[in-house]
Amino acid sequence: MNNQVKKFERWRNDMVESQIIARGVTDSSVIKAMKKIPRHLFVSDALVESAYGDHPLPIGEGQTISQPYIIAEMTQALELKGDERVLEIGTGSGYQAAVLAAIVDRVYTIERNNTLFLNTKKLFDKLKYHNIVTKYSDGTLGWDQQSPFDAIIVTAGGEEIPEPLIKQLAPGGKLIMPVGGNFTQELIIVKKTTKGIITKNLGGCRFVKLIGQHGWKNN
Repeated sequence: MNNQVKKFERWRNDMVESQIIARGVTDSSVIKAMKKIPRHLFVSDALVESAYGDHPLPIGEGQTISQPYIIAEMTQALELKGDERVLEIGTGSGYQAAVLAAIVDRVYTIERNNTLFLNTKKLFDKLKYHNIVTKYSDGTLGWDQQSPFDAIIVTAGGEEIPEPLIKQLAPGGKLIMPVGGNFTQELIIVKKTTKGIITKNLGGCRFVKLIGQHGWKNN
């Protein structure tokens, strides 16, 4: 193992210990995944030295890669066991999908920005993430042909949860999404039961806008 590889491994371990475990994330599968996935490969060369910092980073096209803790918190909230099929809305850098792919059987991820979609698809192929399936589309419509999903994660904020996503969630499944206004949202997790939807608020957050037919308009 060369010095560069050792350096990134040390940074990953430090990130997990100081930013994730220290803040109460206990899910061993999430911790293991975030120690494994090379976050520095999901940002531009100019930002590699900042890749493991305690903050979001720009990835171009007006989008960001989320703060490591937020990714860990959202993933843990889904209570994944390993055999699930998960839908992600907003592929972005691809890092969240990679974390999920290290935990579950299959990840379906949708990106509406063609530049990000093509770049991330190429990166998934390069890193041999064969259990990630990508689609260039309006994420607010979900992916009906592949539904139902055991879990759905939305990595952009909207005024409400898109109805197609609720419909595509399997009974007993969980969906997590930032819900609120333009600048701040609340991280909402819902569980689909035979008696209806159970909702829990995990606290404040800030995400880019969820653009689409069932989200914010692109203007």
